Amino acid sequence: MIRTFCQNEVREVRNLSGSGWTFSPCSGEHAGEIYPVVVPCCWESLPQFSAYRGVGRFTRHFSGEGNVRLIFQGVSHTATVYVDGKEVGTHYNAFTPFEIVLKDLPAGEHLLEVDADNQFSEKSALHIPNDYMSYGGISRGVQLEYLEDAFISWLHCVPEKAQDGSWAIKLSTKVVNLSDQPFKGQIRIEARNLAASCCLMVNIPAGESTEAQARIDGLTPDIWSPENPALYEIAATLWQEDTAVDDLIERIGFRTFEVKGRDLLLNGKKLRIKGFCRHEDHPMYCCALPIQAIQQDLEIIRDLGGNAVRCTHYPNDQLFLDLCDEQGVLVWEENHARGLTEEHMRNPNFEPQAERCIEEMIRAHINHPCIMIWGILNECASETEYGYECYKKQYELIRKLDPSRPRSSASCKFMTDICLGLPDIVSYNLYPEWYVDKTTQEWLDENYNWVQEESEGAGKPFLITEIGAGAIYGYHTPTHCKWSEEYQAEALSHQIKAVLGKEGCSGIFIWQFCDCRISFEWFASRPRTMNNKGVVDEYRRPKLSYEVVKELYHSYGNYFED
Repeated sequence: MIRTFCQNEVREVRNLSGSGWTFSPCSGEHAGEIYPVVVPCCWESLPQFSAYRGVGRFTRHFSGEGNVRLIFQGVSHTATVYVDGKEVGTHYNAFTPFEIVLKDLPAGEHLLEVDADNQFSEKSALHIPNDYMSYGGISRGVQLEYLEDAFISWLHCVPEKAQDGSWAIKLSTKVVNLSDQPFKGQIRIEARNLAASCCLMVNIPAGESTEAQARIDGLTPDIWSPENPALYEIAATLWQEDTAVDDLIERIGFRTFEVKGRDLLLNGKKLRIKGFCRHEDHPMYCCALPIQAIQQDLEIIRDLGGNAVRCTHYPNDQLFLDLCDEQGVLVWEENHARGLTEEHMRNPNFEPQAERCIEEMIRAHINHPCIMIWGILNECASETEYGYECYKKQYELIRKLDPSRPRSSASCKFMTDICLGLPDIVSYNLYPEWYVDKTTQEWLDENYNWVQEESEGAGKPFLITEIGAGAIYGYHTPTHCKWSEEYQAEALSHQIKAVLGKEGCSGIFIWQFCDCRISFEWFASRPRTMNNKGVVDEYRRPKLSYEVVKELYHSYGNYFED
């Protein structure tokens, strides 16, 4: 399972997730031993490999012939793929999907091998020892597709609201011709349940691809919102004469996200964000969470009164985004980078790897109505001239790929950030009453006033993208000292009241939803080798702060009063 809805009715698809896989470590005392596993699988969830860094080989068989496409939603963090012993593709980055197209595969059973590598090296600018765990394995779903000579590679559907109140869909699609003959056909695109469609003619030279654009106007859909997450399927079918040879179905919602002065507007209403930062992490599944565990997280977040999730610090699984679409949970999604210094960013691999991550993230996730903000470069070198140029390039790339959403980045460069003129929204990670020995109101006011009076971020919406305090689950003390559940509950109470009561502040993302594991190479000051700032612990058991956050979040609506 890689999506929550059916994307194909013409194309034959086979799910390769599940049983039938084996795992074998390529180094260490167990090298060469074979273990049956169920994919998605992080090898750290296996009893003898909880701290294994290296290469692991995942193996299974599949049957097929002709043209096939393998889709991997995530392999951590570098993948090398072999079919019948021959290398057919590689990919870097655990958190973005990739595909491999195989032409003219002989009929029969074939051997699929995937070498996953979670080692750190200079070749990897984004995966470095960090305040979260870099797991190893096939961490998201795998799918096999049987293709005709021509197929639809992707379909992007961007809603636009017209001045007369009606809606349009800007459509863009890529069609690939695998054959050694020209392909001539048409694409019929239907907006289901909206009684609207369009048709595009395509002529593709042998062995090439083409991108086509279209537009459907005059639509009157239900509007997507947290209160009413209305969704519509957009179905594209590729025809050759009178035969349907391929199809692709995407799902969208009609809504607007706008920046207007210091306000962030959802469907024209001033939005108040009550969010949580969330890592894909679980003690039983590592980052390969099954859909049931993902759904449990969303149920807890909604019970807490949350209306938004910040995907820290990488693109998330499509299953998570699909569920957020269906349940009206707003999402900030960002490319993969956290805490990179200028030295890190001068790695020659940094810029191409970061930009590739942005491209793959937006290409795969642009249709999700839940995504309201594209983020980049959490707490990176935004106080330096070199960092400025990196931020500028990446913001420009996002604008080119998707001009429909605002952009931001979470900063911790207090009174020194020189990049605040670049994003549409100014965002800060503040930790008063934890790392900073000041009251929340003092520290919030100092930073907000500097942004508005002395920086190029003046006049923009302002968000708190991290704030919180640590607590070890079960640690109680009458002294209410740091690391106790009592202290965390009190700190979060002060922080939420100050931020949501601040004039000019559009909202808050609490750091964080649940405790998560960190890289053991990067233990810093993290007890249990965990980041312990969750409102719930790693098993989703509530801390004392749970009821505090729930009461406060529920006392504020999703929108500011006019």
